[in-house]
Amino acid sequence: MEKTWNNKAWFMLIPVLLLVGFSAVIPLMTVVNYSVQDTFGNNVFFWAGTQWFEEILRSGRFWDSMIRNLIFSFVILAIEVPLGIFIALNMPKKGLGVPVCLVLMALPLLIPWNVVGTIWQVFGRSDIGLMGYVLVNLGIDYNYVSDPADAWATIIIMDVWHWTSLVVLLCYAGLASIPDAFYQAAKIDGASRWSVFRYIQLPKMNRVLLIAVLLRFMDSFMIYTEPFVVTGGGPGNSTTFLSIDLVKMALGQFDLGPAAAMSLVYFLIVLLLSWVFYTVMTNYDAGASR
Repeated sequence: MEKTWNNKAWFMLIPVLLLVGFSAVIPLMTVVNYSVQDTFGNNVFFWAGTQWFEEILRSGRFWDSMIRNLIFSFVILAIEVPLGIFIALNMPKKGLGVPVCLVLMALPLLIPWNVVGTIWQVFGRSDIGLMGYVLVNLGIDYNYVSDPADAWATIIIMDVWHWTSLVVLLCYAGLASIPDAFYQAAKIDGASRWSVFRYIQLPKMNRVLLIAVLLRFMDSFMIYTEPFVVTGGGPGNSTTFLSIDLVKMALGQFDLGPAAAMSLVYFLIVLLLSWVFYTVMTNYDAGASR
């Protein structure tokens, strides 16, 4: 039996394509236009070619921010993914505890990013913040404003608190899709807790883990609001990521050409690394399922 194709259904995509074209393609072309030109104001532009791209790629400031971004994303993934799996495995599967836990897990995700930054900015202060006050009174020299290590620790803990819930909810959805027959068969065979996780639960979570890793990598690599509110990129440039450096260049220095070139390089790096993550994890999943 041949399947009937109705090409008129493609017309339903026209509103979406127009919306994407207006909100994404047109601004992108504007950025491309700025990246190859220079201006001295009064809407007068001069052709610059690849000058801004060469300047950005030779800039030590750019590569320093890139390294900070990569370190931050690696640390975030190393903490949030195992922690999210652990919490999802220990959440209740039946009863009243299920909706209660799901609501509690979803609460951090509902808080706007700038509010999260403000909460942790106050929370970490040693004079009025609970965490800062307790640490100082315990004899720990904690000050995220002047100590780069403390600033990094605060931002990492803040991100873990804010976004681990996303990994938990995705992993819990994968676990909830496993039929009880799998667990009953494992119990009959006398499988250990680790064997159940390794051969039943983890394979069923592979797809959602791929989504979780991609989402958390892209979000952490493009993080801006929370660290900007908490530290402003300081102390010094210790927490100045690519996004913060880009905003400083575009709005603080008003270097539109270099900022446009940097934003395109930034976009291509995110796209490339996300593709590498997706390809590696998909190939690993395909090999593990054989």
